[in-house]
Amino acid sequence: MKELDLQALNNADKWLCSDNISKEIKDEILRLKAEDTEEFNDAFYKKLAFGTGGLRGIMGVGTNRMNSIVVAMSTQGFANYILQENKGKAEIKVVIAFDSRNNSKDFAQITARVFAGNGFKVYLFENIHPTPLLSFAVRELKCDAGVMLTASHNPKEYNGYKAYWNDGGQLVFPHDENVIAKVNEISDISQVKMQQDMNGITILGDEFDEIYFDKIKTLSLADEDLEQYKDIKIAYTPLHGTGYRIVPQSLHLFGFNDVVCQKEQSIPDGNFPTTKSPNPEERTALELGIKLMEEQDSDILLATDPDADREALTIRDNNGKVMLLNGNQTATLLTYYLLERYGELKKFTGKDFIIKTIVSSELIKVLAEDYNVKCYDVLTGFKWIADKILALEGKENYIGGGEESYGYLIGDFVRDKDSVSTCCIIAEMCAWAKQQGKTIYDILMEIYRKYGYYQEGLVSIVRKGKTGAEEIEKMMTDFRNNPPQSIIGHKVVMIKDYELKIAYDITNNSKTKLELPKSNVLQYFLEDGSKISVRPSGTEPKIKFYFGVKTQFAENDDFVSLNQKSEEKIEQIKKELKLV
Repeated sequence: MKELDLQALNNADKWLCSDNISKEIKDEILRLKAEDTEEFNDAFYKKLAFGTGGLRGIMGVGTNRMNSIVVAMSTQGFANYILQENKGKAEIKVVIAFDSRNNSKDFAQITARVFAGNGFKVYLFENIHPTPLLSFAVRELKCDAGVMLTASHNPKEYNGYKAYWNDGGQLVFPHDENVIAKVNEISDISQVKMQQDMNGITILGDEFDEIYFDKIKTLSLADEDLEQYKDIKIAYTPLHGTGYRIVPQSLHLFGFNDVVCQKEQSIPDGNFPTTKSPNPEERTALELGIKLMEEQDSDILLATDPDADREALTIRDNNGKVMLLNGNQTATLLTYYLLERYGELKKFTGKDFIIKTIVSSELIKVLAEDYNVKCYDVLTGFKWIADKILALEGKENYIGGGEESYGYLIGDFVRDKDSVSTCCIIAEMCAWAKQQGKTIYDILMEIYRKYGYYQEGLVSIVRKGKTGAEEIEKMMTDFRNNPPQSIIGHKVVMIKDYELKIAYDITNNSKTKLELPKSNVLQYFLEDGSKISVRPSGTEPKIKFYFGVKTQFAENDDFVSLNQKSEEKIEQIKKELKLV
């Protein structure tokens, strides 16, 4: 049996000695200490870090776990910062939502009671709601902040706490670092001001959804001719999450009535009983949805994660075979549809722009350039897309944006990923393709033939503990100090170092300043149009390698052959960088 960790003992003793912590929790601490040393040490050896995105961790007793005490203390720190930033304001408002995960509702009510205890006007959604509805509510109710209780697409053992600012976006600098500092000042539960009941807290019922529905209907780019093509067959799975009601309702509002929901996964359940992980990026999560798609002979399958901010799209190729699209392919299709329809409907203002993250496909930028629309790159994380929209508000016109990890946003009345409106626009895009006698697959192939075939890949290397963190740091140092001159026979023509905020143009031996915030990311651009990005994760003990390779369509090429060529190219890069 492992020895008890000294720091874990000290942290646990503070809880055991506190008059503000229940006997039930204290009994569980003593049980862990006596029966499961390893679990005890992991639960108490440190505080669960409140990072730039809030909290995320395994649920359970302990300072390093997601539980009511950690949520209450973190909320007090967040409340202290909001109060500091709104001194003299007569009424400070906050809105709170939660997803279908175990304990999310309890954590949301604790969060609401702490804010109420600090004198805030508090709005709390009565039932589970998607993350984009929380972001929308912050803006619609003119709140000073918001909180979403969710661990997104993580396994069932996890829960989390996303913090939002008054623009409806997640915290960015300097608010993120300042909130972290305030949360770290809360060292004991006795520092928390918590109302003992729910009195005075305004409950938001489902009628609030109607306001959101009215907004998303304004995103439609359909015309009267498109109505007759809205009979496409749609299969949908919410993966036991918050989209179970709102996504089908939204599709019906857009005129899509042939929507069949995967029955078992339409039951909200934090145990996610039908899948190992409720992550729409993973094929295993979509197995029941694909089965439904095949049984119903559906044109597409839409899938959303538990808090319904991410969306996965499955289509059919020209042989009727099911084809899962990756996040970049869906973002590419959405970008193309938005730009093409803006042109057809003469909606361009001359000040239009789209946004992508730096690790997302360069094809999105190529599309924008062809339509004479600006494309802004931002750091990884959707909060940076929201931040860019805010910076350009009133100056330029945001059309849409997205990231490779299945997050997209069309229109600017939400400031986070929004799978609900995205599902509606995807359905509309399918009808638009059908109007032309085409499928989504046909549209994607046309894009590739015109602009080149772009394929992406990702390798995540996990290195746990202190030695793992040191190994990841050394890997970044080695790549930074000894960059490759060529990769798989193609010269490196540009290196972007976001830590040093410098772009090195190898072809003419020049440097330019990068305007994005400082971040520990390296990118290598090759002469053939391919791109390799290296980034340590900000929330997990891993380092990620993103690959984006470009292959030109030859006369006799088809999707299968191009995909094979590109996959081989990615595997070559992995071997050359010694990642496999």
